[in-house]
Amino acid sequence: MSVIKVAILGFGTVGEGVYRTIQSHAQELEGVLGKRVEVAAVLIRNKHKKRNINEDVLVTADFNEILSLPQLDVIVEAIVNKEPTFTFLKQAIQRGCHIITANKEMFAHHGNELLELAKHHNVSVGYEATVAGGIPVIQTLRQLLNVNRVHHVQGILNGTSNFILTEMREKKQSFVDALSLAQAKGFAEADPTNDVEGFDAFYKTMILSRIAFGEEPNWEDVEREGITSITSELIEAAERLGLRFKHIASISKKGDQIKASVRPVLVGKSHPFYSIEGVENAVNVYTDLVGSITLQGPGAGMFPTASAAIEDLVYVCQNKLTKKYFTKTPAIHLRDKKEHEDELWIIQGLTKDYNNPLITWITQSSAETAIIRTNTELIKQLISEQNIKCCFQILGEFEIESNDKEVTLAAI
Repeated sequence: MSVIKVAILGFGTVGEGVYRTIQSHAQELEGVLGKRVEVAAVLIRNKHKKRNINEDVLVTADFNEILSLPQLDVIVEAIVNKEPTFTFLKQAIQRGCHIITANKEMFAHHGNELLELAKHHNVSVGYEATVAGGIPVIQTLRQLLNVNRVHHVQGILNGTSNFILTEMREKKQSFVDALSLAQAKGFAEADPTNDVEGFDAFYKTMILSRIAFGEEPNWEDVEREGITSITSELIEAAERLGLRFKHIASISKKGDQIKASVRPVLVGKSHPFYSIEGVENAVNVYTDLVGSITLQGPGAGMFPTASAAIEDLVYVCQNKLTKKYFTKTPAIHLRDKKEHEDELWIIQGLTKDYNNPLITWITQSSAETAIIRTNTELIKQLISEQNIKCCFQILGEFEIESNDKEVTLAAI
């Protein structure tokens, strides 16, 4: 029986997970592919560090040794940073290898170039592991896009931020304490900037935009805000109103324009992300035919991410070329939205004696925190002109009690 030879670049959490999964699921892979899958080489940084790798596997710190192997079919990349990763994968494609990557930063910056190069060399690119860990969101979008047109995509794409927000609410912890716990559990790096400032989710959002719409917005036009401004007091005030903070990426297309944001918002019990807790990720896709679909599951960890990479291994070995999935979609015409349509916001620092006919006061959670209905332009004006500490948009519907009755308010 012929053999598929695989090299793994990096032997951290994801790389080791891929290696162990290939060993533990050898029969399943052989049954699907009709060939045995073998790890031929592993690229590491420290050759002296002890690792549980079979003796017949080439373990090296020199990528050229891997490229020189007599047979090499697939390279699975599980390292960080844009370089030298991008260069390694270009060289692998030029040699004729299929590639699989879990590197969202690199792929957000260089994915188009890798796909074009792969097309030229008639090989495939797998990148399911770059977004939402073990959730098969990219495969799902590929299937939907055979007929459906995607209207918008929302996602909780960073498990670290979601874990911190959950800990702050459930255990009444400060941001600093919740972050420290995330680091102690291995959910956050020593430098957590990419997670808590929204960069990680931003890169994933750009990848999802390419899948859903065949293009992405101008990076400079995308609102990116992390979770560092959210305090325990804000979380408690929101909870009294039946709301929870979530860090949500949104992408939508109206006409020929794609809009995207990555920011903390508030959701009520009816929102599909309300119960997404801890390191879980979730993606909600809304299309013209099937309507709303929500996928949820672990967004990080050794085996969830390895699962995505292994599914990509099957995908690329069946030589399903990915180029068609970055095709620009037709213009989508959604319900006309007024230029200054009102939305619901929770706002801190604006007292009720502030009089403006464009503001409707909905309810007060504390002396300083209230829910109002107004438009985005006025919110921007209030931030620049008034002593506003912070404000966050409310998505979906939520219920408040008014005169002993439950009142449902539509946020958007």
